Amino acid sequence: MTAISPEERAALASIAKINEQYLYQCLTGRRVMKAKEAVRVEKATGGRLRRWHVCKDWAETWPELIGLPGAPPVDTPMPSAPAPLVGEGANV
Repeated sequence: MTAISPEERAALASIAKINEQYLYQCLTGRRVMKAKEAVRVEKATGGRLRRWHVCKDWAETWPELIGLPGAPPVDTPMPSAPAPLVGEGANV
């Protein structure tokens, strides 16, 4: 997302019917917007504010959005295999 001015942030907060300081805190990662509210804000702002702008854990909640144009890259490390139990898979 390109940076938004304080004036635009205030206008978007007004459109989305949320407190401007709350929006600022969500945009800067100080707070995380609830999933339902993030979807509502995205719709209310016509997509100017996307779910990934206000939810740090957006990829866990909406994995179908990964890779969409404008979506931030997501690190998806492969889970490591669990260590075998003692004696498991070996002739003890």
